[in-house]
Amino acid sequence: MRVSLAVVVAAGSLAAATPSAAQWGQFRGPNGSGVDTATGYPVAFSPTSGVVWKADVPFGQSSPVVAGSRVYLTASDGDRLVTFAFDAATGREAWRRTIARPRAQAIYKANDPASPTPAADANGVVVFFADFGLAAYAPDGKEQWTLPLGPFKNFYGMAGSPIITGDTVILVCDQMSGSFMLALDRKTGRERWRRERAGATVSWTTPMVFAPGNGVEPQLIVLSSTRLDGYTLATGEPRWWMPLSSQGAIGTAVAHQDSVIVATLAGSEPWMEPFESALKTFDTDQDGKLSRAEYATEKGFGEHFGWLDANGDDIVDRREYEDARAMGVGEYGVAAIKPAGLRGKVDPGAAIWRFKKNLPFVPTPVVYDGLVYMVKTGGIVTAIDPATGQATKEGRSKDAPGDYTASPIAADGKVFLASVNGKITVLKAGREWDVLGVNDLGEDIHATPALAGGRIYVRTRGTLYCFGGAKS
Repeated sequence: MRVSLAVVVAAGSLAAATPSAAQWGQFRGPNGSGVDTATGYPVAFSPTSGVVWKADVPFGQSSPVVAGSRVYLTASDGDRLVTFAFDAATGREAWRRTIARPRAQAIYKANDPASPTPAADANGVVVFFADFGLAAYAPDGKEQWTLPLGPFKNFYGMAGSPIITGDTVILVCDQMSGSFMLALDRKTGRERWRRERAGATVSWTTPMVFAPGNGVEPQLIVLSSTRLDGYTLATGEPRWWMPLSSQGAIGTAVAHQDSVIVATLAGSEPWMEPFESALKTFDTDQDGKLSRAEYATEKGFGEHFGWLDANGDDIVDRREYEDARAMGVGEYGVAAIKPAGLRGKVDPGAAIWRFKKNLPFVPTPVVYDGLVYMVKTGGIVTAIDPATGQATKEGRSKDAPGDYTASPIAADGKVFLASVNGKITVLKAGREWDVLGVNDLGEDIHATPALAGGRIYVRTRGTLYCFGGAKS
């Protein structure tokens, strides 16, 4: 494990540079908003400049989180599932805990066993590994509780992250069948309630707490590939749901005043050819079904056969094919919904507005300083007025093309966009946003960075960086 301090100062001074109030305790920070209130965030940084500290870490796609004086991260290392805790000020590894994988479920190559992001608070950290379940550790690394879960029916693997709200841990486990949501006592791990998510299919989203105040009862907002649901936070009671379409719900809902904003990528027409056409091309034994071997010759989607094969019998029949073909057809786009007062099935027309251009597939938009920002493949950036759904500016970070899986984050008048090829664009926030700079870290970035106390914590393929500005 390599730890490097880029600034030679006393450890006490470094500790003082990270306020104890700094908190980025879950995927995308406070309530999944992607926004921090601190200042002093840098515009320019690289592996050789602006580095407060850096540490070698195994590959994983989970994002770092910050709680108090700790930075938490998960990874997989062979047959071990690993949780790390680093000192947020110095980068010193405080502890690591490992769990032997009780199983190694086959998943699509783009995912990995450590995709879900930890959830942390002053009492420690809760981690989720699909090949094990949940585990909770105190800030000193002492195990608090574990809860085995799974195995799960999800060809692409699991990636939704737990959240901590008050004294409760919430985890959504959406899969091809048998989707459910759990609420656990934060201290003991005991189950408080469990809700089957009938009608919800695969997703890789993290739940969000909608609590606008003004006497409105807090709700859990949960996105899946076919619907958006609202639940009573205290009991998990279903309140309302709205049909929507996604080619695979990956983003997370975000709150804006009395509204919830979601983004799904889909279309008005099926993206797969009709079943009859597929049979004509691939059904060599003419049995009216598609086998794994037959469909392997399909150049664009053959390697995704396991997703089409819902019951896992190595055969795709008409119903399985048509179910997959229908996914992603219907209402889609960036949409704003007002949850207060909703009950039962809600017509998609109840959305305040929809925006259907420049839609991201993986990254969740960020609502910051009165605008919605989103980024998609190619470095295409769009800012939207959340009151009207109208774009204020559409453009490109020309020096950072490529794919994006990390979600935008914002603070200090800046929006940060991390591309898979390792470039972080820094925007000057505003209706006519502008590119302040592009920073090349030289390694893939799949995880969403964390913001806390004027420092940016970035996980690349093999390194965890802490970057700071002059105030850091």
